[in-house]
Amino acid sequence: MRLSINIDHIATLRNARGGRDPDPVEAARVVERAGADGIVCHLREDRRHIRDKDVQTLRKKIRTKLDLEMAATQEIIRIARRIQPELATLVPEKRKELTTEGGLDVVRHKRPLAKAIRDLHGKKIAVSLFVDPSARQVRAAKEIGADMIEIHTGEYANARSDRERGKHLRRIQEIAILARSIGLGVNAGHGLDYVNISPIAAIQEIEEVSIGHAVIVRAISVGLENAVREMVALVRGGEPGGQRSLFEADDLLEGGDLT
Repeated sequence: MRLSINIDHIATLRNARGGRDPDPVEAARVVERAGADGIVCHLREDRRHIRDKDVQTLRKKIRTKLDLEMAATQEIIRIARRIQPELATLVPEKRKELTTEGGLDVVRHKRPLAKAIRDLHGKKIAVSLFVDPSARQVRAAKEIGADMIEIHTGEYANARSDRERGKHLRRIQEIAILARSIGLGVNAGHGLDYVNISPIAAIQEIEEVSIGHAVIVRAISVGLENAVREMVALVRGGEPGGQRSLFEADDLLEGGDLT
């Protein structure tokens, strides 16, 4: 499984003081050096963290791939077509939200999303749709030409009990299997951290996970490079804690309990 790191919070910290530091591009270099497979950033309409110049510089400087999270608006689509990231992940966006709160309603918004996909494909940009773990949404994503989906893992991450967590995990696996069976690539993300990542990493149909907040929080204690290395180890089933977590993942997938 591949790991991409979201660096939005680096830009948030920079913008808090209005200066140049910390530099998201330098952070991306550290992330790559630590073994991550890609860089994720969200160019929001209000530019609350990542800015246009950040995306332009990241596209030129990073050695791995750039996944640009974006709303399907004409302005942001024009920017994406100019910058040409390897992947554009279309997400819903609300101005008052602190972070993306849910998946796209692809079923309801097929026409504008299909046009956005065509526009991005015109510049050879692969397109992923951020969706809740719903069969209807996955089938709709396939119908309108998406290359892949990113499964919203928020309900799994926020589950209050092992039983509830297991239910959401099994649903994520079912949706990942469905998506792969109809020819879609499968990514996953939202709310994943060092405690809950291993059961997700044990789902073979998921090809890549996107993680940001948890890694930046951990970096405060151990440094960014070490924080990324630790997450890489978990995602790829190694240390620290990888073997035990994989046993726990098997229990969850069989309907068992973490306790």
